[in-house]
Amino acid sequence: MTSILTVGVAVIDFVFRVEDMPKPAEKTRARDAAVVGGGCAANAAAAISRLGGTAHLAARVGQDMVGDMIVSGLRDEGVDCLLVRRFENRRSSYSSVVVDRHGERMIVNYRDETLDFGAAWLASSDLPDFDAVLADTRWPEGARVAMEKARERGAPGILDAEPPVREAQAALGIASHIAFGQKGLMDLTGEKDVETALRAAAAETGAWVCVTLGENGVTWLEDDGVAHMPSFPVEAIDTLGAGDVWHGAFALKLGEGSGEREAIRFANAVAALKCSRFGGRAGAPRYEEVEALLAEMR
Repeated sequence: MTSILTVGVAVIDFVFRVEDMPKPAEKTRARDAAVVGGGCAANAAAAISRLGGTAHLAARVGQDMVGDMIVSGLRDEGVDCLLVRRFENRRSSYSSVVVDRHGERMIVNYRDETLDFGAAWLASSDLPDFDAVLADTRWPEGARVAMEKARERGAPGILDAEPPVREAQAALGIASHIAFGQKGLMDLTGEKDVETALRAAAAETGAWVCVTLGENGVTWLEDDGVAHMPSFPVEAIDTLGAGDVWHGAFALKLGEGSGEREAIRFANAVAALKCSRFGGRAGAPRYEEVEALLAEMR
């Protein structure tokens, strides 16, 4: 079974489904609601487990009720949480998420800035065997250690790059693959044109680079040119966590030995199925569902 180490953020999301995004400061009634685990690395780990991989998560949470919810939810998904470090007298991260009828979302996140950002404990930990490592830029020191460990073992080191990207500058120069969100790519390069920005990112980092564009698919550099793969058409119910599960699926495929193009197609299918369901991470698909969609679209 393919083993992936994910490193980064784990939170709890309180998700509210509404008709339209609230504008005035008044009470709004939700059509639906869910309390689900969230966070880039945690969502990716849960998606990997649902897709049949072995997922190990390294993250930092408080020794509090929210931290209990985070860890228990991940364990229920089959994620190995031995590298989730709990900090006494610190608070875990959580978010209030509003999703409108178009599937777009607004997030208000709380993060305890006194939670130790260091990663020396991760560097000295007895890490499990892994076929690939995925880290997000929300924990820069953890991302650096993760990319170093991937390079040491000759495994793909994938960086999920969201702004402020340069906080993870050390990891950028070590990663074998960097998958940017559109805002992350612009944040790093200052370029609005996608091709120009990708070339600038590749020149600076030396990594294979791509950018995820939501409903507009994924663009990447290939053979000195630019390649693009569209997203799978679905009715978007909830986009929360779609990028996270995309990264998890992409890392899983690279860990299995697939090429980037095949990994992108698989990840696009995973993200599309997630977007068709309400509830953030809870909408992440199983492997059989992804294979059925891929077969249907051949």
